[in-house]
Amino acid sequence: MTARTLQGFMELLPEEQIVMEKMKAVIAHTYELFGFAPLDTPVLELAEVLLSKSGGDTEKQIYEFKKGDTDLAMRFDLTVPLAKYVALYNNSLTFPFKRYQIGKVYRGERPQKGRFREFYQCDIDIIDRDELNIVYDAEVLAVIYTVFNKLELPAFKIYLNNRKLLSGFLESLNIADKTVDVLRLVDKIKKIPEEAFLGELGDLGLPEDKNRKLLEFIKIKGSNSQIIAKLEDLKIESENYRSGLNELKTVISQALNLGINPDNIQIDLSITRGLDYYTGTVYETFFDEYPQFGSVCSGGRYDNLSSVFMDKKFPGVGISIGLTRLFDQLRANNLLKIGGPTPNKALVITQSPDFADQAVHLCGILRQNGIAADIMLRDCKFKKKMEYANKIKIPYLVIIGEEEAASGTYTLKNMATGEQNLFAPDELIKQIRF
Repeated sequence: MTARTLQGFMELLPEEQIVMEKMKAVIAHTYELFGFAPLDTPVLELAEVLLSKSGGDTEKQIYEFKKGDTDLAMRFDLTVPLAKYVALYNNSLTFPFKRYQIGKVYRGERPQKGRFREFYQCDIDIIDRDELNIVYDAEVLAVIYTVFNKLELPAFKIYLNNRKLLSGFLESLNIADKTVDVLRLVDKIKKIPEEAFLGELGDLGLPEDKNRKLLEFIKIKGSNSQIIAKLEDLKIESENYRSGLNELKTVISQALNLGINPDNIQIDLSITRGLDYYTGTVYETFFDEYPQFGSVCSGGRYDNLSSVFMDKKFPGVGISIGLTRLFDQLRANNLLKIGGPTPNKALVITQSPDFADQAVHLCGILRQNGIAADIMLRDCKFKKKMEYANKIKIPYLVIIGEEEAASGTYTLKNMATGEQNLFAPDELIKQIRF
């Protein structure tokens, strides 16, 4: 049998996996910094649950199978399981409910560059009963901003819009009945030429003059304050439009109030998000110098998370980072700091097997003091042990020879500088920690 991995599934070398785990840890820590509680839902759900909010391509991509008389499916995102969770436990939850989840999801897509069948999503959502304060939309912006800065990623910009603006504008053109179809088309305008976009609008039966006005509307550019001024100058009377504009202004002002650098947020009226359940604020995040990556974090506000499962209204706002895809693109463009294949900070080696007991004892002391450490136990020449230390890119090497064994001290070698000195155990620990 030939050892091979299914297409669309990522496997990493240890040094790469260490970086991936650190990224997950930074994201989780940041989510908790904003008060989000961890949640873990099953990978497998009843098929009827996962299919409750699917349709079109999503339904075709779901992995379904039968076990006995039960129809099962593997989760294709973390949102539908969240909707089920809120419906199931709403009487036990305290609202507003802020949750984060970092977990694998599964989609039967055609494997290609940047598209995976198994991948990590890192989600946050804020959900409330009946109403959700608009300030939470700004807080989600602050989460994205903080995560990307803590990960030390390339320069980025969060583009935002409010779907009510476009809905209200369509009302002013008397074509509100085409809102869902138009929003889906606007969502892909950056991927097709303008004339093709206008042609597809025409295919919907919309008149050319109104299509041109729509194109002019979504092409409004400028600073955030300039765009807001232009939107106000249109004096559109639609209640939807006015509500969307007020919400957008509040989100921008509160985002700045939360300490976001204004250079990192930009209104873009062509951002709509293609999914129908978004109803207000929507977000897309792009790297300034790597637009080919596409959106690396997206999301928005929705009116009712659990409508399929119950009559109670649970509005929410959330975002998702596709971590596997993000990691893959960063790695392919040499934008990750990948070190050695071990999380250890120190490696203990001996110049003779006679000192093995001292090495084991020291390794235990280092670990008890919170220092990740290991021992080279293989019986080989000292030169081979040094080669191993260099290969795993260990930061510190602790050497035990005759002199060290007799004096109760240890030689500590800084592998980056080559400097080495003798230290007593307490001082050794301080040096490695420093």
